[in-house]
Parts: sequence; structure tokens; C-alpha cells
Amino acid sequence: MARDGAKRSTRKLKIGRRLGMNLWGQAKSPFNKRKYKPGQHGPTSRGGSQSDYGKQMKAKQTLKGYYGNIGEKKFHKYYDEAVNMRSDTPQSLIGLLESRLDAVVYRAKLAPTVFSARQLVSHGHVYVNGKRVKIASYSVKPNDEITISDKAKQMPLVVLALESPERDFPDYIKVNSANFTATFIRVPALEDVPYPVQMQPDLVVEYYSR
Repeated sequence: MARDGAKRSTRKLKIGRRLGMNLWGQAKSPFNKRKYKPGQHGPTSRGGSQSDYGKQMKAKQTLKGYYGNIGEKKFHKYYDEAVNMRSDTPQSLIGLLESRLDAVVYRAKLAPTVFSARQLVSHGHVYVNGKRVKIASYSVKPNDEITISDKAKQMPLVVLALESPERDFPDYIKVNSANFTATFIRVPALEDVPYPVQMQPDLVVEYYSR
């Protein structure tokens, strides 16, 4: 697990450095002190105006990165699905992303990062309504109950994540910390999601609808 944890930390650091922000709002992020991208021209690289396309691309990269650097093909499918829902497309996109099983596990603080949440799922430690689910992108429905294996309950990363004061439980997920269980109450709207940085799904929709 130590080696996997190091890989996850490296991936997180690369994503944050590329975007130039503390994407997950972590207390130990280097961007809490340094507000610019790494490299020779870091301190001045954030200045100047940005084109509409550049803003849309940045919004897409930020949203993709936050949910564990989702692949482009998969992310585009979320956009297509949101469009087909025939409602507010930016809101629908957020709802689809927040309904991912790895996102729900992360929001329930059963894992410290979305990367470790994805790993818990893929390793068979997560159950939905009593049935093991090993697909991180599985779409959780309202009132679905999430539980984890007895082995996972003994993992330090799970125990420490639940005890961490760094994140709060969102009101659309009900968590019983003593039993390591969570219930997905409802699909959230953008304003309900506790993003530590500004998300602009409207710009993401503009990017794909060009």
C-alpha cells in the first residue's frame, strides 16, 4: 500500500502542478504557499489574458483532474449523457460525476483521496446494497447504501480518512462512521458540492459544444 500511496501522491502532485492550484484543498499542498506554476517562468506565467478556448480547456482539465484524471473518452461520454438528459447540462454533468462510486466513497471519507477510493473499489473492498462492485465509474443511485469489507475497515488510510477534520460530509451523503457505511441520499446540484476550487461546468459544456 505504501508504494501505491506514493504513486497516488505523485499523480496528485503532477495534476495540481499542471493546473497551478490546490485542486483538492489539502492542507499540505505546495500551492498553499506558492501560487504559481513550477518552472523557470513560474512567477510570471499566470499573468496575461486567456482566450475563451483556453478558459474552456482549463475548466475541462480542472473538472477531469478533480475526479482522478478521468480519461478523455470517458469524460466525453459524461458530457453526451448530460446533454441527452434534456435538463440543465452543466448541472447534469456534475450530478453524473458525483454519482460515480469512487466519488461517493471519497465524499463519505472512506478514503483520503479519489485515487485511493478508486483503488478500494477496484480491489473489491466496496459494496453497493450488499453486492460487491469493482467498477469505479459505477453510477450510484439515491438511497443506495455503500459499505466496505472487513479488511478495509482495518486499513489505516480508511480509519485516518474518517477521522480527518480536513473534509466535512456533504448533506447529500449520510455517513455512519461507526459502521463504515454511507447512504447516497440524492444527486447534488453544483452549489451543493464542496469543491475547494471553482468549478465551471458551463465552460466545459461550451468546450464540447464548439
